Amino acid sequence: MSGTGDDLAAGGLCAVHLPRSGRSLIPRPWSAETAQAPEPELPRVGRFPAVQAGQPAIERLAPTSALVGYRGPTACAAAGITYRQLDYWARTGLLEPSVRSAYAAGAQRLYSFRDILMLKIVKRLLDAGVSLQNIRVAVSHLQSAEPADFAGLTLMCDGATVYECTSPQQMADLLGRGQGMFGIAVGAVGRELEASLGRLHGERTDTGETLVGNDPMDELAQRRNRAG
Repeated sequence: MSGTGDDLAAGGLCAVHLPRSGRSLIPRPWSAETAQAPEPELPRVGRFPAVQAGQPAIERLAPTSALVGYRGPTACAAAGITYRQLDYWARTGLLEPSVRSAYAAGAQRLYSFRDILMLKIVKRLLDAGVSLQNIRVAVSHLQSAEPADFAGLTLMCDGATVYECTSPQQMADLLGRGQGMFGIAVGAVGRELEASLGRLHGERTDTGETLVGNDPMDELAQRRNRAG
């Protein structure tokens, strides 16, 4: 499905989430000494998460680091969405970039790892037929959750309602109702996303330097070219 999701906004059912640890989560139903002019400083380029042999030591940053942001095209590639969807969801407030918005003149949106994880989840819920109204509720809840909670979190969906499960028993209870269920293991999606972003370019949020992704296929092609 390649739509923005606005066609599902009307008439959505109320999202329901199972409580985690006994608390209700959603009824809210992610040298200056000379006179010469200094030479212009060349743009710095870093590498993450690895440093190539022969390069000076550069701070290693994981794709999940708060010091790494991703521009719109990279976010789209990692989340499997179109730029039209990304732009629509940002403009309507469904999911705005937390690192940098496009409100400032000439600024480009910059998304965090968590933002892109939310984008992937939105895409999967949308593909499962969940209404945009319910997706907004789920996103609002996930954005308020602690990242450490994601590892054991599974979202179960029957196409109309979204449930949050944090234990195998909760999932078994849902499946025992005899309804067809679609599951999203948030921790697994996060690990998949981390691997994808490690191969794509990022940007340091504190210095603005470019972080070049470590794509093994690119390095293999380079070695083949040198051998040829």
